[in-house]
Amino acid sequence: MNLPGMDVAALERFLRGQGVAVCGDLRVELISGGRSNLTFTAADDVSKWVVRRPPVAGLTPSAHDMNREYTVTHALRNSAVPVAKSVAFDAEGTTLGAPMTVVEFVDGTVIRDQDDLAALTDEQVSAGVDELVRVLADLHAVDPHAVGLEKFGRPEGYVARQVNLWASQWDRVKTRELPDVAALHAALSEAVPRHSAASIVHGDYRIDNTILDSADPSRVRAVVDWELSTLGDPLADVALMCVYRAPIFDLVLGSRAAWTSDRIPTADALAQKYATVSGRDLGNWGFYLALANFKLGVIGEGITHRALRGSDAGSAAERAAEATPEFMAAGLRALKGDRN
Repeated sequence: MNLPGMDVAALERFLRGQGVAVCGDLRVELISGGRSNLTFTAADDVSKWVVRRPPVAGLTPSAHDMNREYTVTHALRNSAVPVAKSVAFDAEGTTLGAPMTVVEFVDGTVIRDQDDLAALTDEQVSAGVDELVRVLADLHAVDPHAVGLEKFGRPEGYVARQVNLWASQWDRVKTRELPDVAALHAALSEAVPRHSAASIVHGDYRIDNTILDSADPSRVRAVVDWELSTLGDPLADVALMCVYRAPIFDLVLGSRAAWTSDRIPTADALAQKYATVSGRDLGNWGFYLALANFKLGVIGEGITHRALRGSDAGSAAERAAEATPEFMAAGLRALKGDRN
């Protein structure tokens, strides 16, 4: 079977060259692709691995940074944060034509949509959410210096750069003029906190970017999809997790996401859980919620922008920008609430 972005023979040669024992024929299957990094399982007669590489075409390289993903997961291997064990890394892309990571396969359950979530009881959902929040707090508590990640990013000025980054991205992908975008950008620029905390941040944290224990869904076996991780403001990470709860996020994903289900605690409840577990003060919380809404609104617009140019096919992608006005309005409301 032809797998775009995969060369099974080259992968087998690479693994053997890295000292990985391959017993029997290597069998490769595609797990997921599309807008995300391509994710494959590779198995021989004894072992199983996960191989990830950027899409064959699509988003900007910064959104699919394999080096970043490998660096952070390798550094966190002995921390309180569960990650898949790193096996090998092809930084130059000589094997598959693009950088590639190989990690051990983690057996478990991924809850992507509301049909997946339906398999869990209310008690399991509640316990699982508590665990997800605890793991995020554990990540933010890791000392970057202690795990060799002190140069993993520039935490100083992180949120101000995020405001400008997503405003610039809007200029590149907008499909129409929306006055609320300029209004929210201006309001965010004026409201950037003078002081903020610094930690390792995941950048895309929600239930479907984790692997849960199949027998005990209240246990996170691994956090995955680290390509947006960096050193930044932990409250920006938390706020994004909370804003992902908005039902309109389904339009951006093109599916009924598990994380938007009304069986998951509200955004306010998630924030309070995090504050309790981490001991962090949620100061300037309206700013962080507004920034998360701004980011997701631009992302939705970008998906439709690419669909209209033929690089992201399907009616779901073309509708993603319908969410943008709602995210921008929600961001303005969040900032207004912060000032009241």
